[in-house]
Amino acid sequence: MAVPDLPAGLQVFERGWLSANNVLFTSSDNTLLVDSGYCTHAGQTLSLVESALGARPLDTLVNTHLHSDHCGGNAALQARYPKLQTFIPPGHAQQVAEWDPVALTYLPTGQLCPQFSFTQALKPGSVMQFGSLHWELHSAPGHDPHSLVFFEPVSRVLISADALWENGFGVVFPELEGADAFAEVSATLDLIEHLAPRTVIPGHGRVFAYAPEIMAKARQRLDSFVSNPARHAHHAAKVLLKFKLLEIQRQDFDEFVRWVTETPYFLQIKAKFFAEIPTRTWIEQLSAELVSAGVARKDGNHILNA
Repeated sequence: MAVPDLPAGLQVFERGWLSANNVLFTSSDNTLLVDSGYCTHAGQTLSLVESALGARPLDTLVNTHLHSDHCGGNAALQARYPKLQTFIPPGHAQQVAEWDPVALTYLPTGQLCPQFSFTQALKPGSVMQFGSLHWELHSAPGHDPHSLVFFEPVSRVLISADALWENGFGVVFPELEGADAFAEVSATLDLIEHLAPRTVIPGHGRVFAYAPEIMAKARQRLDSFVSNPARHAHHAAKVLLKFKLLEIQRQDFDEFVRWVTETPYFLQIKAKFFAEIPTRTWIEQLSAELVSAGVARKDGNHILNA
């Protein structure tokens, strides 16, 4: 499937899965970056931005949402570019201002995110200039209740964050916390279908050409989770374990188990969906599935990213 050309002055840094993709705009006097990746990749983020900008400063940073893999590089970019203007979704503005890493989910998930500041909250339903073009800001709850997507109606390019990937969408975290958020995922998919993008820049994975079968695949995935919420919780637990392996790369398995048992988000998932399974057995089962899928491996008493 051929991917249409992106607008001039728009560059995508495809980062993998520990860091979200970054989107850099350089087609106007004001340079702008969407999302900043995970903090352990901050050096790479700075290198990519500096290489693309040369002597130009980065003027504006915009976050689609405040999960650690999308904003973990904010602090490093703010340190490198002291005049940087930072725009975040409005839902967690107070928690960022007060720096509450529990409410922002960094401590509960056992993830890292250095403290950063922000200039202004974004306004869903408004239009903002990215580069030389004007982009619509749309609320896209589901994966995160405060997430936004950005749409440029002339080129019909959508920056979808984790609301739509080529093979699905991100974990629906509010569902794990007891909220009814699958309906919000469905509404966000409805929004994207209504926007009818030509090209999608996802939060993770390659840029792709939008097609009805991609939406159908996302809806099929959503239906499977709605019909069996425990399947979604099982998937989410594996995603969080894989995220940790991407960060640490290698760890003694007993230490890995200890980290899980000391991480509130895992305990919350287990208590809600898998209370009958002994904790170590549950972690061993999840880890074995990661190994079987080829995304982790065991080496003696150690578990490694693969």
